[in-house]
Amino acid sequence: MIDSTAVTWEAPDGDHPARRAAWSSMAAVSAGHKADWLRLFTPDAVVEDPVGPSMLDPEGKGHRGHDEIEKFWDGHVGSVREFHFHVRDSFANGPCCANVTSITMTLDGGTTMTVDCVAIYTVDDAGSITSLRAHWEPDRAMATLTSPKAGA
Repeated sequence: MIDSTAVTWEAPDGDHPARRAAWSSMAAVSAGHKADWLRLFTPDAVVEDPVGPSMLDPEGKGHRGHDEIEKFWDGHVGSVREFHFHVRDSFANGPCCANVTSITMTLDGGTTMTVDCVAIYTVDDAGSITSLRAHWEPDRAMATLTSPKAGA
């Protein structure tokens, strides 16, 4: 089960393989467990976070396979001190689950940023993630940056 301080779930939570994969992904990320997170993905999986060209993926091709997904973790996910996921809605059908989520990240030094997104998880018949596509706008996320007040 997910640490209740790391995830606020206000969405439908009916059992579905892609929803279980999403929960497992959030649990691994919020706990800082890279190896557990990587095991959730098929060897040829793709992570697009965000979808399209961005500062995290200049070519917008996504991070394909375990080696590239691990590099994505090392360069981005692993640099965040704390995550809080607020899942406001969830739609699960077919091999997919789309979660409407706000992810608040706290960096070293206390700076925070919130990413409002729709994260779509697709799984294979075994429940392993074949695709994670997070739709969010970097400019909107950057506008949420807050730094701790001096002396606080």
